Amino acid sequence: MAYWLFKSEPDSWSWEQQKAKGKEGEEWDGIRNYQARNFMRQMAIGDQAFFYHSNKGLEIVGIVEVCALSHPDSTTDDERWDCVDIRAVKDMPKPVTLKQVKATPELAEMSLVKSMRLSVQPVTPQEWQIVCKMGGL
Repeated sequence: MAYWLFKSEPDSWSWEQQKAKGKEGEEWDGIRNYQARNFMRQMAIGDQAFFYHSNKGLEIVGIVEVCALSHPDSTTDDERWDCVDIRAVKDMPKPVTLKQVKATPELAEMSLVKSMRLSVQPVTPQEWQIVCKMGGL
């Protein structure tokens, strides 16, 4: 299993909206960055990911899992763009802020710190364990 992080602006798509989609999940569409798209193409069913509120909140608020493999993004006819479907798994008992992540030396190399603008990012198993512990899991 691999670990990831999905960023969303809560005004556009919030954790509450993601949870409301239930077991069916939702297409993670609209990504127009080649590196983020390529990460989604690497994902497998059951991969786990953090759900991060960007712009407002700046915090990891939940955990999702990939429930559909990479497929054409339904929001465009441009065949270059793919997406995956994700579903909510659980709330982060204590949201983990970007400030907390940046203040943790073991997370200094995390993509969330290094590649701030990338909307889909890999997370190492060590980073996953540290952030989960910080969030009360």
